[in-house]
Amino acid sequence: MSLADTIYEVIKPFPDDMAKEVLDFALYLNQREDTQEWRNLQAAQMNSFTDWNNEDDEVWNHVPEV
Repeated sequence: MSLADTIYEVIKPFPDDMAKEVLDFALYLNQREDTQEWRNLQAAQMNSFTDWNNEDDEVWNHVPEV
């Protein structure tokens, strides 16, 4: 039996209000994970921007956008 099946078997007899709390918590954990992945992506992008922020690349700051 998978962990998801075990969780389902434990929650199955819960009244709806308790089952909704479990669902809300699971959705919160999922959102928290998505948020952490987003923060990791932002941090990785900021690291690449700091590599580009140097005197040699200063000339590119004045190139007009097309």
